[in-house]
Amino acid sequence: MNENEDIKSMFSRFTNIINALQALDKIYSNSEMVRKILRCLPRSWMPKVTAIEKAKNLNVLALEDLLGSLMTHELSMQKKDDDEEKEKKKKKIVALKSSQTEDSEDDDDDDEELAFITRRFKKFLAGKKKFGGRPNKKFQKGEAIKIEEIICYECNKLGHYKSDCPRLKKKDLVKKKKKAMIATWDDSDESSSDEDTNEEVAQIALMALDDQE
Repeated sequence: MNENEDIKSMFSRFTNIINALQALDKIYSNSEMVRKILRCLPRSWMPKVTAIEKAKNLNVLALEDLLGSLMTHELSMQKKDDDEEKEKKKKKIVALKSSQTEDSEDDDDDDEELAFITRRFKKFLAGKKKFGGRPNKKFQKGEAIKIEEIICYECNKLGHYKSDCPRLKKKDLVKKKKKAMIATWDDSDESSSDEDTNEEVAQIALMALDDQE
């Protein structure tokens, strides 16, 4: 019996072989044909073969009874395979639905996280505007921004940009004065040393004149 062959097809081939052998004067008894059929069944049928050998007397078992028993077992095996196939399909469907549910839950989590980040970012922008950020006013496209509405990033006052901030200009002026004072101090050190030298020379000259007098 072939692996994918059913009992009816197998028995039809078996009958043709037996009839051809009878034409050659080779005749088998009923018990011999029963044992040959049981031996020709594939490995998956071995449990059924063992059950028949234990439950039936092969010497008196009719070939038609064996054929009916085998066909009944074949139907039960097919039903079992169909049930297993349906169960597998059912499990696949359940797994697919579960996967889709998890994906939808993940999407909901992503949406909540995005909403949370958006709220945090809006609070951050509101804080920037509160502490000297850009003015909290929406301008239409092409509308000019008034100078009175500009907020300086240096002093947080209205009316000018950071580049025109008086505080920043004052800081630059102080830095320039410090540099000028440092340069003047260096020059004064040099000039003071020259004056000290000149005074020493003058004192020596006066002492020499006093001695001469």
